Amino acid sequence: MAKQPAPPSGGGTDIETVDLRSALEERYLAYALSTITQRALPDARDGLKPVHRRLLYAMRLLRLDPGQAFKKSARVVGDVIGKYHPHGDQSVYDALVRLAQEFAQRWPLVEGQGNFGNVDGDNPAAMRYTEARLTEVARLLLDGLDEGTVDFRETYDGSEEEPIVLPAAFPNLLANGAQGIAVGMATSIPPHNAAELLDAATFLIDNPKATTDDILQFIPGPDFPTGGIVVEPKDAIAEAYRTGRGGFRVRSRWHQEDAGRGTWVIVVTEIPWLVPKSRLIEQLASMVIDRKVPILADVRDESADDIRIVLEPRARTVDPDVLMESLFKLTDLETRIGLNMNVLVKGKVPQVLGLAPALREWLDHRREVVVRRAEFRLAAIDRRLEVLGGLLIAFLNIDEVIRIIRTKDDPKAELIRKYKISDVQAEAILNIRLRALAKLEEIQIRTEHKELTEEKSEIEKLLGSNARQWSKVKKEIAEVRKTFGPNTALGKRRSNFAEAAAVTVDFTEALVEREPITVVVSKMNWIRALKGHVEDVSNLGFKQGDDLKTAFFAETTSKIFVMATNGKVFTLDASKLPGGRGHGEPIRLQIDLEDSADIAQVWTYEAGTKRLVIATDGRGFVVGEDDLLASTKKGRNVLNVDAGAEARVAVPADGDHVAVVGENRKMIVFPLNQIPEMGRGKGVRLQKYKDGGTSDARVFTLKDGLTWVDSSGRNFTIDKGDLKEWIGSRADAGRLAPKGFPRTNKFEPD
Repeated sequence: MAKQPAPPSGGGTDIETVDLRSALEERYLAYALSTITQRALPDARDGLKPVHRRLLYAMRLLRLDPGQAFKKSARVVGDVIGKYHPHGDQSVYDALVRLAQEFAQRWPLVEGQGNFGNVDGDNPAAMRYTEARLTEVARLLLDGLDEGTVDFRETYDGSEEEPIVLPAAFPNLLANGAQGIAVGMATSIPPHNAAELLDAATFLIDNPKATTDDILQFIPGPDFPTGGIVVEPKDAIAEAYRTGRGGFRVRSRWHQEDAGRGTWVIVVTEIPWLVPKSRLIEQLASMVIDRKVPILADVRDESADDIRIVLEPRARTVDPDVLMESLFKLTDLETRIGLNMNVLVKGKVPQVLGLAPALREWLDHRREVVVRRAEFRLAAIDRRLEVLGGLLIAFLNIDEVIRIIRTKDDPKAELIRKYKISDVQAEAILNIRLRALAKLEEIQIRTEHKELTEEKSEIEKLLGSNARQWSKVKKEIAEVRKTFGPNTALGKRRSNFAEAAAVTVDFTEALVEREPITVVVSKMNWIRALKGHVEDVSNLGFKQGDDLKTAFFAETTSKIFVMATNGKVFTLDASKLPGGRGHGEPIRLQIDLEDSADIAQVWTYEAGTKRLVIATDGRGFVVGEDDLLASTKKGRNVLNVDAGAEARVAVPADGDHVAVVGENRKMIVFPLNQIPEMGRGKGVRLQKYKDGGTSDARVFTLKDGLTWVDSSGRNFTIDKGDLKEWIGSRADAGRLAPKGFPRTNKFEPD
């Protein structure tokens, strides 16, 4: 390996030894701070990043005010990068375009003419083809810029000056929001309704100690330019606004539209903010092609100026809510928009603010603007009063003043000496035109002097009183609110709030037309479904040696529960049950049931209800039917049974007392609340037996009495008073059943 040459002699003084780690840390920190303060995070006072602020300032100097003629965007971009923002022209033009896009900005700051892109995600035309000017909102942000309201600094080359912050008579930070990624931090602020923000700001002025929770009565949540429906829970929204971090679930707005001949389609009219429509259409099309949502048949984009996305279901029996819920989960028809209110406080310190502190930063800035504008005006009045005072002296001594001007070599010095006036006053006297020596002019000067003196007094009162300053801010806010009121076209809220529907997405069920059926189960556990609700099933035919076990009403969209003697519960789809023309088919063919187990009970699932399940050893518990649903043929383990025992009873837990009958014909009645509610397990002992086990049970309301049906179909009821002999505590043995109780020891005949 060749030896490295030594440094040239005599050059040691030009070489500086630097620690690499320290140098990298120093330079990276400088880069990070530059990115945070100059590119990514908005100022809490005017809600703008430097590039946006420079764009608006340059457009103001170009006199691109609202109502004035448009100018080429290239002209604006050229001024910005040439004077204020030494970066690429495309990045500056992109920032200009975003300020003009009505689907990106809730309150656009730039009015564009030409192709500025669209909600599909298409790019805007080149800057040489488009034109721009300021909007009324931008004018509010710039209003008072020439009145000493904010500080200016030198531009990057020292040839010009630019404002550090704008006066901002509009709450732009929260109204338009902001997005940005810096080094080690980011910001994400969704847009809000201006009228709501101004109402909350007024409330904060009147109640300085108000918290974020207090102002949520005015600001329920974001207001997106593309509309949509916010389905985030209220408590989650409140927590996000308190901490400054969180998010909002936003859904597309849709409605069902009649397509004729009994068919219908779904029409989407609003999509979530920042979601390109073209990408959304691609996602929906892939759902159709890949059959990820089998109940969706077709997607059409019929949008013109307004969004209109048509979704066609696979069948008219499809539930539209089920279809939309599935699409909300799989596509950008529903998105989560983050909230991270990381802003520059006082334009310098990055900090995550809650809703109330963010609004207060703007209000404090507005108060400072009011004070500085007043001080600026006071200085102007003092200068003018000084001039008017000199002019009044001249009018009172007009002849002598004329003589001094005509005869003296240095009339200015003589005037200052003789009348004890200032240099400014003397200069004003010397600049008086001859036509201004009329009596009428003297009257006008005296009138102006009086008016300015009164105005000065009012300004001094304003500067000396915090209450007057806040009153002035409040008055200015009220004037702005007139333009952005909730009843105006500009200020009307676009996004609404709703709760996300708790819809279970089941594509198989969604394709089934809902019709009434009667489920029939035989003693040999064959099952079938008769069309309609058949009241009399006594004439039904069964296989030789078989007979009716149970029959109950259901619908084709129902779920059917099958409880086996081993304690498992299986779930069947009613739509898949065999028809009623034949004898049906064995239940075992539809479930994975062990050979040693048998079918104990069959019933229809009812959402939100509960069942009392009991084994033959007298142990049991209450379980919610929602916890019994199984998605596979293997079922769900519910009641754990010991050897020699088996699951036998599953009755509705609707009432306040339980009656349990054993095979020994003894019955015990006790309160339902003595039985625990569980999802799975053995439960507790309900009745004590010496011989035999549980035969049947019933949950009832004590005040209505206990009812049973005998083999002849007659109803018997024992009143509350007559049940005293059998009312006891859980796990008691009980007493022999009342007279007339069926010999089968069942509350219902088999």
